[in-house]
Amino acid sequence: MPIEPLYIAPARFDDAAQALEQVRDIYRRSVQHLRDALHAFIAGADPQQHVRACYPFVRVRTDTVARADSRLSYGFVAGPGTYETTLTRPDLFGRYCLEQFALLLRNHGVTLEVGTSTQPIPVHFCLADDDQLEGTLGLERRLRLRDLFDLPDLGVMDDGIANGTHEPQPGEAQPLALFTAPRVDYSLQRLRHYTGTAPEHFQNFVLFTNYQFYIDEFIKLGREMMADPVCGYDCFVEPGNLVTRRAGSRAQPDDDAGSAPPRLPQMPAYHLKRGDHSGITMVNIGVGPANAKTITDHVAVLRPHAWLMLGHCAGLRNTQQLGDYVLAHAYVREDHVLDEELPLWVPIPALAEVQLALERAVADVTRLEGYELKRLMRTGTVASTDNRNWELLPKRNMASNPERRFSQSRAVALDMESATIAANGFRFRVPYGTLLCVSDKPLHGEIKLPGMANTFYRERVDQHLRIGLRAVELLRREGPGRLHSRKLRSFAEVAFQ
Repeated sequence: MPIEPLYIAPARFDDAAQALEQVRDIYRRSVQHLRDALHAFIAGADPQQHVRACYPFVRVRTDTVARADSRLSYGFVAGPGTYETTLTRPDLFGRYCLEQFALLLRNHGVTLEVGTSTQPIPVHFCLADDDQLEGTLGLERRLRLRDLFDLPDLGVMDDGIANGTHEPQPGEAQPLALFTAPRVDYSLQRLRHYTGTAPEHFQNFVLFTNYQFYIDEFIKLGREMMADPVCGYDCFVEPGNLVTRRAGSRAQPDDDAGSAPPRLPQMPAYHLKRGDHSGITMVNIGVGPANAKTITDHVAVLRPHAWLMLGHCAGLRNTQQLGDYVLAHAYVREDHVLDEELPLWVPIPALAEVQLALERAVADVTRLEGYELKRLMRTGTVASTDNRNWELLPKRNMASNPERRFSQSRAVALDMESATIAANGFRFRVPYGTLLCVSDKPLHGEIKLPGMANTFYRERVDQHLRIGLRAVELLRREGPGRLHSRKLRSFAEVAFQ
């Protein structure tokens, strides 16, 4: 029999705060049990039995389709039955869990069950940020570690629930959330690795970009805001968890814990934080749909209220000028990275709330209206490709080629990331939008050259970023109840947002 912490049997709660406190208690006991055993093993102890601790779970049962009237797209189960999910990191997801619990209680009038699940916590996921253990174990002890502790099991981390392919076994409960606890923990570890910042710093509004120029400008603006005592943001966090507090605000105990990394991570993230997590995170995802999928796969577990793509694109119409904006209202998906998870026959709709905020933000920042705004910004289809050198493909005597397909689809712009980010937003029920800036026109002989590019970047990046920040301000005013559109919900949707 494995060595396990004291078992906490399922208990019923009709108060969301009390249910959350039970989750915290089970998780704390489980993680502490694993940490104590792991540190003892590192110190030389050799347990004779397997060491195990399990995640907490929450369960709801209902025998009726009736529920309280709600305009929200989440907060209720699809029909009669038993629904449950495992939970992790209540320190990080406490506010989120409290809201989801409260909605279930209000909408269904039933109690919540909270207890210890049978899903083991992988030992890797119990480590604190400052735990460094690899260098203290020899090869033989590392192999022994695999015998004594549970390791991550990819078999319980797939995205079947989000993809709509999950089918519970007979007698198994229906899912209550898109992600199980092991899947969440896995992504939290990946976020730390890829972005160089702790998941705790991520905010509910995320900007993605494919160029460092936007990050440079975001850093400049972030530091300028921190010099303003009334800027509306609490602090600015850079890779390595480097924290700069707003002028006049009180320092926090962990502010000095960060340190500049020797080199930037693969997809560095920067955070303008607010106390209610409604600030802005910006990530440089680099170039390509694979990076776009990778980062959104992991950011999705944080359940943000919206993510937006701000970047450069190739203009495909002769009437476009360098520096014009493109507001995507449809996507041609030639990126292929999501073909297995989201078939190409699935449409990716534009979301009215996001589209209106982006259009309004362009008008507010440029101070243009009506025809003049239409001259600067075009709404249309954006195509995304996985071939950066698509222009070099043969065109003569070909039944199909990219240029012909883009023309037939009525595309007005081309990039490598936007369709992936929008499609993963659709897949993970995260509101999405795209505003691109035309940086070249390869079909019309205007290709990127160093001198031209420098002028373009200098003139447009600052304005484009400010438009993105303004759009977030407008979306924040909408509130999550309006942003999380019912357009993104499937027939039998999970209850958690």
